Amino acid sequence: MTTLQEKLRAGRFVITAEVTPPVSFDRADLMAKAAPLKGLADAVNLTDGAGARPHLGSVTAAAMLAEAGIEPILQFTCRDRNRIALQSDLIGAAAAGVRNLLVLRGDDPSAGDQPDAKPVFDLDPRQMLDTARKLRDTGELPTGRKVAGKAEFFLGGADNPIDPQPGWEPKGLTAKIDAGAQFVQTQFCMDAGVVRRYLERLAEHGVADKLYFLIGIAPLRSAKSAIWMKEKLFGTIIPDAIVTRMEAAADPIAEGRAICVDLMRELAEIPHVAGVHIMAPNNDASVPEVIRAARAGVKRLAN
Repeated sequence: MTTLQEKLRAGRFVITAEVTPPVSFDRADLMAKAAPLKGLADAVNLTDGAGARPHLGSVTAAAMLAEAGIEPILQFTCRDRNRIALQSDLIGAAAAGVRNLLVLRGDDPSAGDQPDAKPVFDLDPRQMLDTARKLRDTGELPTGRKVAGKAEFFLGGADNPIDPQPGWEPKGLTAKIDAGAQFVQTQFCMDAGVVRRYLERLAEHGVADKLYFLIGIAPLRSAKSAIWMKEKLFGTIIPDAIVTRMEAAADPIAEGRAICVDLMRELAEIPHVAGVHIMAPNNDASVPEVIRAARAGVKRLAN
């Protein structure tokens, strides 16, 4: 099976999707969510306590997907574990055949369903990236102790596309590159013009060619959900024209899919966009349909 990293190196326009592991003891419930993406998405993200709520552990879920022939991207948050536990989970992920890591800070526990939970944040995302990079490249823990076997991590970080103002510099991304980041998955950005200007500025600073950029998009369910995302999810960009289009739609769910497909085809033509990352909260059923429609008739999007 060609890996996500190999597809990106070959210049393929990749499509990744996101699954939140279920609150379930039954692995069949995870596979019911992930199986429809097999053969469609190039890789599937597994969230790690998204919204600061517990669910089936992401390392275990990633191992299950890898076993089922679905390439996982393990979201790895710094919120809940100290560096000893994080290092142990990195070793466990590599042993389970998990290659792709998306390193994140994690939502604050106060936003979740157990707001009295204590956050850890022993390492920040850059320190976590650096730890994973050194484990991969040296085969050693930070103490110098050797780890048997080999990790083949492909390391990712997150970013929020912006319409850059004069004088803006991508200091955060530069620091993540220095720590070991190789790809980026972004927050929702449903404005191709913003993406183009963002990547043009990154190219000016020599950053655009150092990372593979996967732009976050969504098959919207309704104008109401689009407005909520725009107002409540930090860093989300959804143009007013898309909200208006959703408001006018006779079938908002179908229109949301069409918007998503149109946007993918537009993003595929923008230099330095390596792919898209589809997130569809409460709208999982739309994702396979969107991927099929986007791949049809567009050479760079074809399997």
